[in-house]
Amino acid sequence: MSMKKSDREIVFNKYGGRCAYCGCELEKGWHVDEIEPIQRKYKWVGNNYYSKETGEVATEEDVKDFHFLENFEWKPRRKVTDGFVHPERLHIDNQNPACASCNINKHSMSLEQFRKSIQGFMKHLNEVSTQYKIAKRYGLITETNIEVKFYFERLKS
Repeated sequence: MSMKKSDREIVFNKYGGRCAYCGCELEKGWHVDEIEPIQRKYKWVGNNYYSKETGEVATEEDVKDFHFLENFEWKPRRKVTDGFVHPERLHIDNQNPACASCNINKHSMSLEQFRKSIQGFMKHLNEVSTQYKIAKRYGLITETNIEVKFYFERLKS
């Protein structure tokens, strides 16, 4: 999905060059996030020879051709994007600037699902991370039970 440079600039400037979620300054490689997710659809393609000119799958006749290997290339099986579940959501009003970390963690969650996921990080760290538990015992980490409020929400209040 490509986006016009001018639209990308509008999204970048929505929150002064900051991530709409955590509020960090956006760096090179920042992402455009769909607030209400679009959810990509995928399909499997490949494991076949494809024409270098047209991209079509080789037929039995093609394989018999003397110049077969010159004109076709092998492509292994792979997953490719095949449209979107909610293409109507692909518009600038539904897009936020996001740091790579927030966007990757948000994935295709709604805002409330993402909020709940972040709220659960501390519980997860306490269950599985020895380093986190030690740092907490030494007073390097202080846990709070504050509500997760996104940067763009804090700006509005």
